[in-house]
Amino acid sequence: MDISWDDLKTVCLLVRHGTLADAADALGVNYTTVSRRVRRAEGALGEPLFERLADGYRPTARARLIAEHAARMEEAEHDLMRRLQGQDTRLSGVLTITAPQLLIAHFLSPVLDRFTRAHPEIELRILATNALVDLARREADVAIRISRNPGDSLKGRRLLAQDSASFANADWASRLAADPETMVDWIVYDAYPDVPKAATDLFPNQRVRFRFDDMVAMTGAAVSGLGVVRMPMFLGRATPGLQQVPVLDPQPYPDVWVVAHPDVWPSAKVRAFVEPLVETAKSCRSEFVA
Repeated sequence: MDISWDDLKTVCLLVRHGTLADAADALGVNYTTVSRRVRRAEGALGEPLFERLADGYRPTARARLIAEHAARMEEAEHDLMRRLQGQDTRLSGVLTITAPQLLIAHFLSPVLDRFTRAHPEIELRILATNALVDLARREADVAIRISRNPGDSLKGRRLLAQDSASFANADWASRLAADPETMVDWIVYDAYPDVPKAATDLFPNQRVRFRFDDMVAMTGAAVSGLGVVRMPMFLGRATPGLQQVPVLDPQPYPDVWVVAHPDVWPSAKVRAFVEPLVETAKSCRSEFVA
């Protein structure tokens, strides 16, 4: 019996994710490759490892056993590769950065430009997402996170403290200045569906008009005049068409951090990226706080 590591890992991820498409996404291959590898593993064992159902693949007991052991092998593989990466002194190859989209647009872009000009042999890959990608599994090398707790098991440094405040377009600003009794329409984030508790009593009439699940959409809605939005001060200040309005006093907001796995943090590519990042953060601190 001889089963390759690629096939064992594929069985493991199909058990973990349940569908060919999701396992393929996790592996970075197409679903036909996943199907082929599973069939090859089944051929080596001489028995099926999954029940093919309309809504996915149901693993057999043998498949679960393979997945259990392959997961430990996968963890060992990640551990080895992280340690090798941390000892890498080359300023070449791929470096994967993950950061929220809005930070990329309004803070990171100059850093990315400076870094790639200084190190043209490093291929910079950017994952623009608010999701907390798994650095232990090497889904990214460096993460820029807005957080009060960016990860106890990670290594890094706080780049910026920041505040949030209320912002709206010029029409709303004029309306609020002219009539404190006007109804204030709030645009809120879906996870916090109420009028902010810290809203000032200068405007007694306030209501939630829109709930969004995305800050990019909320920003666009505020620029279009749909209401008042609470957002980090750097974002409100950097967005054309928005201005700060006195509906909400500035409030502390989660900090901006740069983090990596402790094994990876010492690598030359990571250190080369963190250096201009820290310098840029120092130069623009006033944009992030009241």
